[in-house]
Amino acid sequence: MKNRVVTKTSVFPASKTEVYERIQRLSTLQHIAFPYATFKPLNGSDDLVWQPGHRFEFRFRLFGVIPFGVHTISVIEFDKDRGIYTEEGNRHVPVWNHRIFIQPIDGGSVRYTDEVEIGAGWKTPFVYLWAKMFYAHRQKRWIRLLKRKPQTEKNNGKHIG
Repeated sequence: MKNRVVTKTSVFPASKTEVYERIQRLSTLQHIAFPYATFKPLNGSDDLVWQPGHRFEFRFRLFGVIPFGVHTISVIEFDKDRGIYTEEGNRHVPVWNHRIFIQPIDGGSVRYTDEVEIGAGWKTPFVYLWAKMFYAHRQKRWIRLLKRKPQTEKNNGKHIG
């Protein structure tokens, strides 16, 4: 089955610098993905640094309860100006290549785009539909997170911000 691509774009109420700073934190990923997906580092450490050449493994659960195995994220590019690109996957969805673009609109807002290539064999159409809902959800959570001040908030027991 042919790979599919999900693209979702929203305007975020924050500067490019603020979005980029927050996207570097695992706690942000955990917050925006919840409850569609949960990610727990296999090594137990939440102190990771998203940098090109680094590879991370997570215990992945759908909706926080359905075990979905180990999800691997290999960081290919992580740059404020050029964007973010990761090659991801797990045994159920071997191809989950994720690109993020953050384009400034003005000093207080950015155009944020998630573009994800999905390859899961015969499961691709089903994963594609889930991913469309997931990325719409993620971007709504991003917007709510960015509208809240101060940045020192807690969610699901995790420090956000």
